[in-house]
Amino acid sequence: QVRLVESGGELAQAGGSLRLTCVASTRMFHINSMAWYRQAPGKSRDLVADITRNGDINYADSAKGRFTISKDSGLNAIFLRMNALKPDDTAVYYCNAKGFEVGTGRTREHWGQGTLVTVSP
Repeated sequence: QVRLVESGGELAQAGGSLRLTCVASTRMFHINSMAWYRQAPGKSRDLVADITRNGDINYADSAKGRFTISKDSGLNAIFLRMNALKPDDTAVYYCNAKGFEVGTGRTREHWGQGTLVTVSP
């Protein structure tokens, strides 16, 4: 089982910064990678950035140069530093974890409940 809890979403002004946090609690599950996704009203849920246990990182084009994903040493938490925010960054940001069940080896992915980021012009 995996529980992902996001925090840090709030109202920000364009040009400002926010830092999102996702903390993972796991039982009998090994996390291989974690990611941030976002979903704006009426749009699909899209990848923002992901990070593996080894520290390999991938960013969506919209995040490159402005957002930074990082993790703690054990991949129990990830963070997203967002700079130079734009109104287009307004969305619910979701934490995602991919890995496998210890014992069965079945791969799974889990989602948090999301945290709302609103960027005003």
